Amino acid sequence: MNIRGIILEGYSNAGKTSLLRAIKKLQSQDETAENSVIVLGEHYSQVLNNVQGSYERLSREDHLQLLRSRVDMIKQLNDWAVYLGPHARKSRGLFYVLERFHLNHRVAFAGEDDASEIAVLEADLAALGAKCVLLTISPEVTEERIKSRVPSAWFDKAEAEVRQACEELLQTQEQCRIHAQLSAVPTVEINTDRKNWDELARIILDQM
Repeated sequence: MNIRGIILEGYSNAGKTSLLRAIKKLQSQDETAENSVIVLGEHYSQVLNNVQGSYERLSREDHLQLLRSRVDMIKQLNDWAVYLGPHARKSRGLFYVLERFHLNHRVAFAGEDDASEIAVLEADLAALGAKCVLLTISPEVTEERIKSRVPSAWFDKAEAEVRQACEELLQTQEQCRIHAQLSAVPTVEINTDRKNWDELARIILDQM
C-alpha cells in the first residue's frame, strides 16, 4: 500500500508552519494524490507547549510516549490499508505531514541516554515512508527572521539580547544537523532565506 510522510524540522522562525501550509495546499490540488491525509502541527508533538497561558516542558519519557502514540496511530491506519489489499490506487494511499518531531526530541534531550529508544521510533518512521526536511536559515538573515515574527516584542530589546537569540538559533541549527546524521529517517536540508514556500513545497513533494 502506498504511504509517504514528510517531517518538518528546524528552529523557530525557520519557516516550518509556512511550508506546512504550502505543502497542504499543493497536495490538495493534485487530483492523483492521496485522499487520506494526516497533518499534525507542532502543538501535537513538540517538547515545550503553552498550556493555558503557561509554558510546560515535557519530560524525556513523556515526550517519547507522545511521539510513540502519534507513530502508532499512523501505523495502525497503514495496517488497515494493507489489510484491504494491494489493488487500491495511489489516491487511496496515506500521506502525512508532521511538524517538529524526532529531531526536536534528539536536540532537546541530547545526552540523556535515550538513543536506543528514539532510534526504534525513527526506524518505524522510516518503514512508514517518512522523509525529514530540516529547514535552516543563513547567519546573515537570522536577526531579520527572528524579529519578523513579532516585531513589537523586539522593539526595545538590547543589542546583546538580540545577538544572544541569534546565536541560540544558529547553535540549535547545528545540533539539528548533527542529530540528522545519526537518525534512521532520511533527511534533506533546505535553506529558507527566500521564503519561497510554494516553490519549496513543490520541490519536496516531487522528491517524495
